[in-house]
Amino acid sequence: MCDTLVAIEGGRVLFAKNSDRDPNEAQLLDWQPRRRHPAGARLRCTHITIAQAPETHAVLLSRPFWMWGAEIGANQHGVVIGNQAVFTRQPYAATGLTGMDLLRLALERAVSARDAVETIGVLLEGNGQGGGCGHEDRSFTYHNSFLVADPERAFVVETAGRRWQAQAISRSWSISNRLTLPGISVESDLVKTYVAAGRVRQARTAAGAATATSVADLFRALRDHGDEDEPRYRWLNGSMASPCMHGGGRVAASQTTASWVAELRPGSVTHWVTGTAAPCTALFKPVRVDEPLDLGPAPTDRADGRSLWWRHERLHRRVMRDAPSLRPLFTAERDAVEARWLIAPPSPATAFAEGDRLLAIWEARVAARPTRDRRPGFARRYWAVRDARAGLAR
Repeated sequence: MCDTLVAIEGGRVLFAKNSDRDPNEAQLLDWQPRRRHPAGARLRCTHITIAQAPETHAVLLSRPFWMWGAEIGANQHGVVIGNQAVFTRQPYAATGLTGMDLLRLALERAVSARDAVETIGVLLEGNGQGGGCGHEDRSFTYHNSFLVADPERAFVVETAGRRWQAQAISRSWSISNRLTLPGISVESDLVKTYVAAGRVRQARTAAGAATATSVADLFRALRDHGDEDEPRYRWLNGSMASPCMHGGGRVAASQTTASWVAELRPGSVTHWVTGTAAPCTALFKPVRVDEPLDLGPAPTDRADGRSLWWRHERLHRRVMRDAPSLRPLFTAERDAVEARWLIAPPSPATAFAEGDRLLAIWEARVAARPTRDRRPGFARRYWAVRDARAGLAR
């Protein structure tokens, strides 16, 4: 499950996405340089092999550790894309390109948002979409929608099987696991869309996109827990009713595992990422497509002490046991750091180093506060299973 927002305001395009996936499905920031490829080259995507392009652009991706495709990304030309699952009445193919594959392929091959939309359409019609998309359940599959933006324009793209529809965005848009375009929304699977809380979240993200005038507004939109300031867990689907999502449902569950905000202006593109799960406990840091960083080893679904994603999980998972008491121990300081950086962004390397320093301080501060797990019993049991699978001591 995911939420992606776009706002066109003041001669710029604002973009934001929360990627919501299984709680132990770590994501990594993956820099890929511009490359030329020999004639006839083939490319292995997540499930199928297709013809490679003669040249691929430099990209920065937020990618689940086990798949070729990506959940969020940007390229050297200022194109940014976010995708998410949609549930339709069209048949689901046993194999094909995943939505994440389509996202990465479009970024590697397109020089503008309009070009990326056409690339997605051609690849979808020619190869279809399908195959397992889940981590815990590799048979879990879905169709996809996309928000595609560059410094001048943005588009929404929605699909059902090999059918697709695109529309230019005039002011703002959001997609939250539901079809929104009239021509294709008739294909929606209403039951699965209800379980995914797509309509509830899309109402909140649409409002957030419509009122966004700054990067800070989008940080807040991605940290939104709904009308209450903290997650509300439901037996059916955990906290899937809010954009800042936390696992815990018995029928369906998902956790925000990566977040990205971009400000796109002609001649000036800035990107802000957490590189971690849970934006409500994380720090947004600046990154650049042309400036790779060494963030330690790539994470997997097993906890480690070296990757950024899992180091942050020690803080995140401890805080969520009693978020109302523990988040205030560091969020004011975090918000002040982000506000300062928005005025005068540090280099990415400096920001990530400062983020590491602050993470250690905040984790120690939270660990020193005695507390008990205040989540409902079904949510506590859900997380006990995921912690055990990851090898995390409780």
